Amino acid sequence: MNFPTKNAAAALYATMSITFWGVSFVSTKAVLDKLDPYTLLVIRFGIGSLFLLLLLLLLGERLNISFTYIPHLIVLGILGVFIHQVLQATALLTIEASAAGWMISFSPVFTVILSMIFLNEKMTIMKAIGMVLAIFGVMMVTTAGSENGIAPKLNIGYLLMILSTLNWAVYSVLLKKLNIGASPLVITFYMSFLGFLLTLPFLFRNNSWKSLSLLNSGEWGHLFFLGIFVSGVAYWYWAKALTVLEASQVSVFLYLEPLATLIAAIILLNEKIMIISIIGGIIIIIGVIFVNGQFYKLYNQFFQHKRR
Repeated sequence: MNFPTKNAAAALYATMSITFWGVSFVSTKAVLDKLDPYTLLVIRFGIGSLFLLLLLLLLGERLNISFTYIPHLIVLGILGVFIHQVLQATALLTIEASAAGWMISFSPVFTVILSMIFLNEKMTIMKAIGMVLAIFGVMMVTTAGSENGIAPKLNIGYLLMILSTLNWAVYSVLLKKLNIGASPLVITFYMSFLGFLLTLPFLFRNNSWKSLSLLNSGEWGHLFFLGIFVSGVAYWYWAKALTVLEASQVSVFLYLEPLATLIAAIILLNEKIMIISIIGGIIIIIGVIFVNGQFYKLYNQFFQHKRR
């Protein structure tokens, strides 16, 4: 396989990962009428852990990991898997899946702020402009349909989504500082399995496991999609993309995630999309591009490609 073909394959892997993650908001929203967030997550993590374990065995990867990394995995698992997913699933009880997709794009702004505090990264004019744009975009998304003009709607779901983006930023900074000696697939398996163990007690709280009998075949399909494709395949493909492309190149594909959520929400949930939400979401993405310092990279790549 020549180099351009490898790049094309890596781009396809990254695109598929982002598509799965974008649609995950819609699949989660689709089953929350029958399941509480904790029951949903324990089933999702259980399916995901089993799939990842089978995948690791098929690929012949070693499951053993140094005991010194166990505390790191526990912290990362609690933040990046348990808390993050609980916040998002709970938020989707009161907000639309498309709005959640736009809001999650805000996470890199918090990552930049935390990186300046803990990783000694410097603030630039471009980053400042991007942060202002992203915050303005979030205000547009949260005020869509509000009778109070620019005042955000009093909805706990938006607050939980903002907290989830902050939590993901903390997780990302920790992941960058902690150097765990294992493959991404092994790390993903252990974090997913930890998420399963942490949420398992909730399955038996108030006999919530009985609600599983209320699910129809379509809703079980959403659960298997969340477990296999979102928690399993997406992370695996993301890791495969990173073996060929640079991290900065792969991160550009994150800007496609809200688009995947938007399309899936319209098709699968029949959500009515407000123009102000779309405009606000686009402003968030533009702001994040500025914050990540990728405006000039995208500009140069686009115009260099056109000159060819």
